[in-house]
Amino acid sequence: MANQTFMKVLSNKELIKDVYEMVVEGDTSAITTPGQFVNIKLNKYQEPYLRRPMSICDYDDHTLTMIYKVVGTGTKLLSEIRPGHKMDMLTGLGNGFVYQNERSALLIGGGLGLPPLYKLAKELLKKDVEVKLVVGFASKKDAFYLEEFQQLCPVYVATMDGTLGTKGTVIDAINEYNLSYEHYYACGPLPMLKALAKFDEQHGSLSYEARMGCGFGACMGCSMEMKDGSSKRVCLEGPVFASSEVKIDG
Repeated sequence: MANQTFMKVLSNKELIKDVYEMVVEGDTSAITTPGQFVNIKLNKYQEPYLRRPMSICDYDDHTLTMIYKVVGTGTKLLSEIRPGHKMDMLTGLGNGFVYQNERSALLIGGGLGLPPLYKLAKELLKKDVEVKLVVGFASKKDAFYLEEFQQLCPVYVATMDGTLGTKGTVIDAINEYNLSYEHYYACGPLPMLKALAKFDEQHGSLSYEARMGCGFGACMGCSMEMKDGSSKRVCLEGPVFASSEVKIDG
């Protein structure tokens, strides 16, 4: 269940150009599974008006970590927040990833889709699941959080320009290293998720990003079409959907 709370900023540091890691402290009890997200109110003067959805990289009983990229006015304001600031947040939003009782899992991240997989990796390892990570970036200069993941599991990297790891996509890396798994969990840009759904339709959990008005299902602004013709909201029924249920084209 979603919870509105005020959380204190402990740190807000730049990892690479325009990509920041923010750690906040407060009530995290509404966050129950990796893959959920928070909605942040950035300014008490209502500018920007809409809250900003942020994925959760890690969390414990008292803190949560978010990684975000400065892409506009809202995230620029977020990058300027200093430790000690109190943030108005809606926490525990979305369904998150659901463990599929697999013995081996492949985590697949694309760019800023990588962070939610960090806590997921930790939780799967607690269940004695064999975990591997494949992550794709545009270039070596865009890579981040690799050392943190390498402390947890084997990491395979793909870059579109070939400056780090496999040249090409995450699917190219999966094929190059002949990576096996019983289930895969993916988060990243829409083209990557569509390609993965075509690559393996039956064994995936796909976490989607979308523009959101409210973050809890009321405005219907983040609806997406399923294969059976129904619509589901990324913020409420998602952001995680089975690869077998999503409509790939259209």
